[in-house]
Amino acid sequence: MSVTVGELSEGEILARIVRRTGRSTSALVGPGDDAAVLRTSGDTVVTTDTLVHGPDFRLAWSSGYDLGWKAAAVNLADVAAMGAQPTALLVALAMPNDTAVELVEQLAEGLRDACDALAPGCAVVGGDLTVSNTLTIAVTAIGDLEGREPVLRSGAAPGDVVAVAGELGRSGLGLAILFDRFRDETGEPIPVDPDRLRTGERALLDAQLRPAPPLGLGTVAARSGATAMMDVSDGLALDASRMARASGVIISFDSAALGPDVHAAMTGGEDHALLAAFPDDALPPGFRAIGRVTAGAGEVMLDGEPFRGRRGWDPYTDWDAQSG
Repeated sequence: MSVTVGELSEGEILARIVRRTGRSTSALVGPGDDAAVLRTSGDTVVTTDTLVHGPDFRLAWSSGYDLGWKAAAVNLADVAAMGAQPTALLVALAMPNDTAVELVEQLAEGLRDACDALAPGCAVVGGDLTVSNTLTIAVTAIGDLEGREPVLRSGAAPGDVVAVAGELGRSGLGLAILFDRFRDETGEPIPVDPDRLRTGERALLDAQLRPAPPLGLGTVAARSGATAMMDVSDGLALDASRMARASGVIISFDSAALGPDVHAAMTGGEDHALLAAFPDDALPPGFRAIGRVTAGAGEVMLDGEPFRGRRGWDPYTDWDAQSG
């Protein structure tokens, strides 16, 4: 019978987590004190994101390892999108008392492995544990600009080429598979049966449950003169509209450059690709051109026409539709 967090003390749970999370190369003081101490060589980038059971993940579909990996990836992507080098994570867990300790241990291992794979040298340096009726994972990510200026959403200029590093639409397709085929007659999630997956669908589920964007290219883009950059978390059309508004420009995409499923590329969220604008066609390795920046007022175009319809994920308008 598995041990639950309600059967252990906070210190015992924490010890199991710390043994599995690795060490940040920037940490002078890590877990165990009142706060961490980090060494930086430039200005610091800080971001935070929360994953809540229900709107953000379902335990029927995600293992503890998946949750840890994704919690790290979504925050590391925001740091990379500013052109910074991720250095540390702070993780707060709010858990029901009947949460299996094994799930918490797996989550810690997922956090560690995502940092090692996506942002070597970054690791968990602290956090908090508490009790809640709903499993919630809140992560704060820290990055070092290493003397560079941050790359903001607001710098795109007419004439810039728009490019992306990473995949577009695959995570959204994976989520559609889960909602379409792995729920019971009441709409409740059920575990994924590998025998019901078609060719190529496992990779789409992995893109949703365990995203692995090329985050090292964030600093490459910054060094290569990116004028604007952001993480594609809520869908290309929605996130590009945010960049367009911030920069006061029109961003126009070429459907031929977006791949075979243009709708998925434009509206699917949680790929965490890096969307960037560059002043000319000399893109750094790893980025591919998908459009242009033109003069205008904060609009997204597709093949010369305004993009209409649903643009991506908004938790306040889309949660009810996906939970039913």
